[in-house]
Amino acid sequence: MLDAALIKDCADPSLKPAIVEPFVSAAGSADPLAVTVRSGGRLILVPKARSPDEAMDIVRQYAGKAVVRVGLTQFPAGVGVKDPADLKPDLVDACQNLRMGTVMFAKIMRIVAKWYGNPKSADAFPQIFEDAVYAWKTGEFEGVGVFQAEDPGGPITNQAEPRDGGEAEPADEETPAQTDAEPWEPQEVGKAGMRIDLSRIGGK
Repeated sequence: MLDAALIKDCADPSLKPAIVEPFVSAAGSADPLAVTVRSGGRLILVPKARSPDEAMDIVRQYAGKAVVRVGLTQFPAGVGVKDPADLKPDLVDACQNLRMGTVMFAKIMRIVAKWYGNPKSADAFPQIFEDAVYAWKTGEFEGVGVFQAEDPGGPITNQAEPRDGGEAEPADEETPAQTDAEPWEPQEVGKAGMRIDLSRIGGK
């Protein structure tokens, strides 16, 4: 659970605290030094960072070569940065990461809301939130790269807490979120094959 003072001091004020916490729970990490790396749809195991310097070393090692997510919000490292050397330690600062992440998530929510026609009903908000979390994880919404897309602007109206059981499943370090570089491919499900020999069941 995020500290209320951290949300108040650092999160984008356009998002209510009741939205910031479910967003981080569903798409982020409890560890401000968390770094997840994916390449070619696969998770790359990296050492657990014990300091901001170690975390940034890992980020710079893989930025530009793989998809790197960092910190409380699992912010996509490298967005708007051409040279990995230009990446700043802000990425692993809890306050700065929360600020950058919630500003970006608010933009994504506005993109999703605009696609739905900016509905005014509070009943529509949970669906917008869920789609925005999914877009945060995949990096895309309806074929648009949300991290690079232009912010449509405007307020985020009728913010209600996501419905129970309706929000996206939390991302964790073992099963990190997909990203804009690696969209989820349903055909890969089940490729691992059978792990247990069931051939003898029923006397066969």
